Amino acid sequence: MAITLDEPGADGPSGALAALREWQHDGAPAQLHPGDLGWFRRFGAEATAAAVRTWSRDGRILAVGLLDDPELLRLTTAPGARRDEELARRVVEDVVDPARGVLVPGRVYVDAPADALVRDLLVEEGWRTDEPWTPLRRDLAEPVEDPGLRIEVVGPEQAPVRTAVQRASFDRSTFTDERWRAMAAGPAYAAARCLVARDDRGEAVAAVTVWSAGPGRPGLLEPMGVHRDHRGHGHGHAIAVAAAAALRELGSSSALVCTPSSNVGAVATYASAGFRPLPEVHDLCRGA
Repeated sequence: MAITLDEPGADGPSGALAALREWQHDGAPAQLHPGDLGWFRRFGAEATAAAVRTWSRDGRILAVGLLDDPELLRLTTAPGARRDEELARRVVEDVVDPARGVLVPGRVYVDAPADALVRDLLVEEGWRTDEPWTPLRRDLAEPVEDPGLRIEVVGPEQAPVRTAVQRASFDRSTFTDERWRAMAAGPAYAAARCLVARDDRGEAVAAVTVWSAGPGRPGLLEPMGVHRDHRGHGHGHAIAVAAAAALRELGSSSALVCTPSSNVGAVATYASAGFRPLPEVHDLCRGA
């Protein structure tokens, strides 16, 4: 059977989510996670469905892509299909041709696992590596230490606190209460939690959302932020530890996070919280 490119229909990206959950395992290269789709769901169900692409053979999904924006495709494949030549060539054909409805013309980026044949073929097409990112992983086989701050699990009533910390952590954040509700209504959030850390004065100082891929599989931190008015006090360390503890409670085997290597402070914060840096990864870029 030939490889087919599809967009989710009216039922949304449930098939893509199921595939992504199945493909997560410890020891795999950094790759697209169900939590990435869950976090994107803040833009609504229709926008999420429109941003997802799947490649299938004989009805079985072999690759899933998420258009984080029109210029960036985050892509992964089934573990056994990383070097599938027919799949890789079809994906590359769809990626490089704007008429296929994946990426727009001009400068664009693809994030794919380091061992995927898709990367090799894109390099043959003249694509170049972009800035490095550092993935980090914390094993959750053992109990997680106390984070040292009061940690609250966010429900609908606490959503304004969660979104306010997010906006105070990232200058260009557009995370609103409405977008939190849209995210929380998505299917991926059934296995997720939002956490807020408070200092000894009761101030909300940091926040994180964690996403489980199911028991015995790696979970994801996406996103994590510290309020700009409360930095330099170890709150990033505390919320990262709390995130690991929450994922362990959800049954995750490990906790994953990825941050630009240039953000040395973030890399150091996660490392201080027991996350081990893994080999750097790079997006591939096609020039304008």
